[in-house]
Amino acid sequence: MAGAWLSFAASALHIGCILGGPAWYRFFGAGEGVAQAAERGEWLPTLLTLAIAAVLALWGAYALSGAGRIVRLPLPTFCLAGITAVYLLRGLILIPLVLWRPELVDAFALWSSLIVLAYGLVHAVGLTRAWPTLRARA
Repeated sequence: MAGAWLSFAASALHIGCILGGPAWYRFFGAGEGVAQAAERGEWLPTLLTLAIAAVLALWGAYALSGAGRIVRLPLPTFCLAGITAVYLLRGLILIPLVLWRPELVDAFALWSSLIVLAYGLVHAVGLTRAWPTLRARA
């Protein structure tokens, strides 16, 4: 359940960036180019951010499904393992960056990696706890 709500919160923050405009894109680390494109009224930042929000919402739905709170979604073990892996790998990317490209590690890279790593750990705990039930329903 915690993993679901974290994914839904991340999805909502992405929607907030669309509604909040360039200042929100800047604050949440989307990059100056994205913020400037939003200032110019280009659609690409909105479309990309909507796509990310949709994926995160789907991940939240898969977590709810894995917890048995909504209808079983297709391929739950595969999808939940993949979601967990993506979160963990995104969070752990910080390690090679710190070791080999420390100049790329700014406050956003540090905090976003730590937050996403926490998401991955929450999903890993949930997946581990739900695994026997998921496999039994397969």
